[in-house]
Formats: sequence, C-alpha cells, structure tokens
Amino acid sequence: MKIAIVGYGVEGRSNYRYYRAKYPEAEIVIFDERAQLDDTPEGAQLVLGSRAFAQVKGFDLVLRSPSVAPDRIKQTDHHWSATREFLRRSPAPIIGVTGSKGKGTTCSLIASILRQHLADRPERHVHLLGNIGVPALDVLPSVGEDDIVVYELSSFQLWDCTQSPTIAVVTMIEPDHLNVHRDYRDYVQAKLHILDYQHDGDTAVYNQSDSESAELIGHIVASTQADDLPYPYRKGAHFDEQYLYMGETKLCPVGQLQLPGRHNLLNACAAISATWEITDHDSEAVAKGLGAFEGLPHRLKLVNEVDEVKFYDDSIATTPGSAIAAIRSFTQPKVLIVGGSDKGANYHGLGKVIDQSDMRAVLAIGANRAKVAEQIMDETSRPVVMLPTTKMAEIVRTAYDLARPGDVVILSPAAASFDMFKSYADRGEQFIKAVDEL
Repeated sequence: MKIAIVGYGVEGRSNYRYYRAKYPEAEIVIFDERAQLDDTPEGAQLVLGSRAFAQVKGFDLVLRSPSVAPDRIKQTDHHWSATREFLRRSPAPIIGVTGSKGKGTTCSLIASILRQHLADRPERHVHLLGNIGVPALDVLPSVGEDDIVVYELSSFQLWDCTQSPTIAVVTMIEPDHLNVHRDYRDYVQAKLHILDYQHDGDTAVYNQSDSESAELIGHIVASTQADDLPYPYRKGAHFDEQYLYMGETKLCPVGQLQLPGRHNLLNACAAISATWEITDHDSEAVAKGLGAFEGLPHRLKLVNEVDEVKFYDDSIATTPGSAIAAIRSFTQPKVLIVGGSDKGANYHGLGKVIDQSDMRAVLAIGANRAKVAEQIMDETSRPVVMLPTTKMAEIVRTAYDLARPGDVVILSPAAASFDMFKSYADRGEQFIKAVDEL
C-alpha cells in the first residue's frame, strides 16, 4: 500500500503516527512545500519544495493536511483526511464546533459542562480535540463508546468532509482565510459542511443573530431533518443583563462567567444549547461548567496592570470582527494594537466601531499596517499611528506611553501573525513578556 501525507505540520505528523501504526508495511511518502523539515521519521521518504504537491500521483491513499486545499494536489482521487477518518471511526458521539470566532472557547465551555455532568462517572471521558491543538487521530485509539468527543473544526478541516457530527455547532461566521479560499462563499460553504450530512435525530446549533449564515443553515436543516437550536432565543439559550437562561430555567448570574464581553455570553449560549439534551437538562452541571472555565490563552486575557493601565492579550483575534468584539468588551478608554499578516480582510467597519468607542489611539503594526491604517482612517478621526518596528517591546512601550491611568491596552490584531511571529501564540507570548518587562 502506498500512502501520501500532504503537508507535514501538527496534523501531518499525527497522520504519520496513526497510519504507520495501522499499516506497518505501507510505503509512506511525506510531501511538503518547505525546503527542509525538522523531526522527520527515520527512513521516511520525503518530497520537498514549492512543487511538491504537483508530484503526488499513484497513491492508494492521499492524506491531506488541513491547510492544503484539495485542488492543489495533483492526484485527484483517493483523498482522505484526519477529520474524515475520525468522524467515520469514532465509537463515541461527537459534538463538532466551527465558526470564524468563538469556536475554541465554545468547545472548552462544552467540555467543562460535560465534565461537571460526568464528575461521578470516572469511566466516561470527555475528549476535547481538533483545531484546539490536540490532533484527533492521536486520541482516536483511546475513545470509548460511552465517552463524548468535543471536536473543534476549521474550514480547512471541513473542506471535503462527507460526514457530520451528531451535534453540530456553528458560531458567528465572518470573512476569514480569504487568502486561501476562493472567496467568501467558498469559505462559508466549507464551514457549513459540518451540517450537510446530518439526519433526523441529529442537532444543529447556530447563532441566529448572524442572519446571513442563519438563513443558509435554515435551508440545510430543512433538507437534513435535523433538529435546530438557534441562539440567543427566548425559548432556548439566552441572557439578559443579570442571568443566563435555558428557556425559562435560570442557570447562573452573568457575572459567574469568567470571560469578558457580550461575544462570550453568546459562546456560553452555544455551549448551553449543545449540552442541554445530552446532559438531561442538568442545570447544575451547566452552571458549574460555565463558571469553572477560566478562558483560553491569548483570548482577551488580562496580562497585567501597570500604573493603573490594564493590558489584554487577544492575539487569537485574526479577523476584524474579533477585534470589534474585543473593543466592545470595555467601556474604558482604549489603546488598540492591530495589524499583521494580511488574510484578505476588509477593515472598513472596524474604523466605524473605533470612532464610536472611547478610543485613545490605534497602533497599526505588521506587514498590512498601511492597509489597516488607511481603511480605519476612512471612518474615524481617532489617532492612528503606524509603527514600522517588528519588536514587540517597542510596540508595547509605545502603547503604554499613549495610555493614561484607567485605560486598557488591547492586542487584538485582526490579522495573522506570520509576518513577525511564528504563530498567534508566539505573538501573544511576546506581548506578555513585553508587558511584564515594562
């Protein structure tokens, strides 16, 4: 048997481990566009360089890594992926979560609720995996039929899926990854593949305030006959200024959620909707699970307070909508750090929100800083400063100098990180280090 692994990142490495164990005698060839790879298996066959994917042909199985578009691979048949393998082989029910923002937090809230519900059932496990950083195939051998899987899914992982999870959650969708997808329609269609193969008895959870996506989801659900659970919804999961609810059931005070911002209340509604039936309406577990989760790294996390200025790390924010959510989470005067590696996003709209907020200054950084600054300044007269530096210490020092006691400084870049950093996590860690060194 001949197996091609196309793309050798985190999931590509997981693919190799899984399929080497499954087919110990198979001939496995790794294809990657980089000129050299670290940590390759001993004796592995490698095809590297910018034309590597064009050389994939004659294989019995072609394993596509998430960031590789299917149409970039020369061989057009026998394509497969870790996501498709997991969805087919998992003996446990799967709650799949996708969206442009909030999917990692929503997955984590769901897992927290389920763990509270199963606290006295140690033989049952909740597996949190996928795009959140845990390769699915590394976990698959340990999944039992009485377990529950919570699977974070990106558009890249859903691109060519032919199976849907039992419970599918779609958070807010907005333009993203337009440097990889053909256009916004292609991006949305990839996301909504999570629903396409549901059937009677399955459940679709979605944000009905995202009207464009909600309309498309409505058509899909009508054809699949899955149960639909929109949120926020008076008869379903919703909130007011004081409490989170499921229908008329009061679950917990809004202040019990350890996550700032209205967008996180929406994430909580998604988690409540996804778990309400599977926990047999266990309101106590839902409330405890929501309150126990302290948030993921680099997602609007308070780093430190220096001279009465609070610094927040929201490095995960790689879209304008995510930055807007961060801005709206605070009433205090703000200094916003925005910009990075461009993904084809449009920053018109972000400027309008900046203009309407108490924004002391905007720092535009990174490779797309001129584009970001120009589009923001089209809609606001607030000060916008373009910083050519690539040193996070200088960026943070400039933000600190612009801020006043009582202000918040927010790193919410609305762009990818690869122009200056290894990843969004690296960008966030450098921000934390720079703040701590002020």
